[in-house]
Amino acid sequence: MIKDRFKGKVALVTGTTNGMGQATAAWLAGEGAIVVCNHRPTSDPAKTLQMIKDAGGEGFPVAADMSDIKQVTAMVEETVKKAGRLDYLVSNAAINPFLPWDKTHEDDYDRLMDTNVKGTWFVCTESAKQMQKQGGGAIVTISSISVYVGAPGQTAYCATKGAILSMTRALARDLGKYNIRVNCILPGAIMTNMSKGLLDDDAAMKFYVEKAALRRVGQSDEIASAVSFLLSDDASFITSAELLIDGGLIVNGEYEGPGFE
Repeated sequence: MIKDRFKGKVALVTGTTNGMGQATAAWLAGEGAIVVCNHRPTSDPAKTLQMIKDAGGEGFPVAADMSDIKQVTAMVEETVKKAGRLDYLVSNAAINPFLPWDKTHEDDYDRLMDTNVKGTWFVCTESAKQMQKQGGGAIVTISSISVYVGAPGQTAYCATKGAILSMTRALARDLGKYNIRVNCILPGAIMTNMSKGLLDDDAAMKFYVEKAALRRVGQSDEIASAVSFLLSDDASFITSAELLIDGGLIVNGEYEGPGFE
């Protein structure tokens, strides 16, 4: 971490009650940002807020269902009302029910699209409106290695992550003139609550360890540190980039296993 890197800045992070979102919230707080921690209305952000406190940072929770535009708009408005501004957005919130194509019904598909795609779209565009008023900002979206490999048994999920990557590129083009940078991270096998059920399987873990060039799976902090870089002034000439963080999982071009956010 770089102390005071984001001093005086405000960062909104979605999906912060566990995994990469939680790690990112704590990381940015440790670097001086005031972190607005989005969580589902039914979830408890207490652990994340404690991690922010332990990191010596400051933050507060805002509940919002990312599939509901009214709640997303209200979340951004509350962020500005409480913190006075919005400099950074990390659009991380997503779901993955791990459903194969022939078990994915219309309501499953709609829920995936509403949360992962529509939620990303609305939080990015609502945040960009505030950043435009302030003269600039930075956004990081979270896609997936699944964009490249078409993870088996997760067809609809892969479609949502492909949409997020394409959306990022288009937003970077449209928002650049307002000094707003937009970049995308594509995680591979990262140990999170979402992937834990599969990675707890010895055969699955063996597959990812053997396939990865670095011979291990990733940790949430390794995503958080990359997010921090892309938001920072050290990345001031980087926009529309896609950063693959997979430990070299697909470098050999022989990916055959499940994919993760």
